[in-house]
Amino acid sequence: MSTTDRDLVIEAATAGAAVVRAHYGASLTRFEKSGGDFATTADIEAERAILDVLHAARPDDVVVGEESGRTGTGGNGREWLVDPLCGTLNFAVHTMLASVNVALRAGTRVVVAASADPFADEVFWTDGAGAYVRRGGVDERLVPSAGSTLVDVNLDPPFPNASVFRAARLLADDGFIGQFRPRVVSTTLAVAWVAAGRRAAYVTDGHLHDSVHFAAGIALCQASGCVVSGIDGQPLHTGAGGLVVAADERTHAALLALVGNQRAPVSADGVLPAQAT
Repeated sequence: MSTTDRDLVIEAATAGAAVVRAHYGASLTRFEKSGGDFATTADIEAERAILDVLHAARPDDVVVGEESGRTGTGGNGREWLVDPLCGTLNFAVHTMLASVNVALRAGTRVVVAASADPFADEVFWTDGAGAYVRRGGVDERLVPSAGSTLVDVNLDPPFPNASVFRAARLLADDGFIGQFRPRVVSTTLAVAWVAAGRRAAYVTDGHLHDSVHFAAGIALCQASGCVVSGIDGQPLHTGAGGLVVAADERTHAALLALVGNQRAPVSADGVLPAQAT
């Protein structure tokens, strides 16, 4: 019997997580990339394990891996997005905050996705209709909650909207301090945590449309009923870009208002003060 896409995405993420877990604490070779970024032996081998699972089961699908790029001939409109180790710097300095992300995009829509925590032995997954976490073979539905008031903020570059939004400025806003408690996990595992009710929200700048890092987490949040938009409140992947994902409408609206505080006021004639003569 053929494996369903749902079971396959869980299997692939689990295979990658097993490799990551096995390398934890070991001496790792670093492979330098652009902008000061790097991969490790764990990234490379975890991606290979994931690709082996996907290629064996779906040889006609395209696979886009963070480390190996695009493989497969495609033509059927199906594309797997693979981030074998999100939180590489955390992992490299022996911090157990990382995730393994796998998502399948069919056309313009992510139809299944999984984000595995190698150290908690949890796999967050969605089939598009619902979102769940699997522990010890048992699935539990994800239920977002803003009760913690914890908001995870990504402080890593790039900052394409730096002129109108910087995460560091958000953290210094008295309105933010009065409503929320900031956290910086530095891995998209925190996006899955919003779906699971462990974070009230997650905020990042950046162009995320084809991001292997964010596809799985965003799909989990959408399927669990979170409120998801770009940093300017526009639908995801339009407008300024970035991501604000919140457990509920109230939290989402509060964060958008705080992001809006960073924009320079416009005069009645539509001219920014810096442009006035």
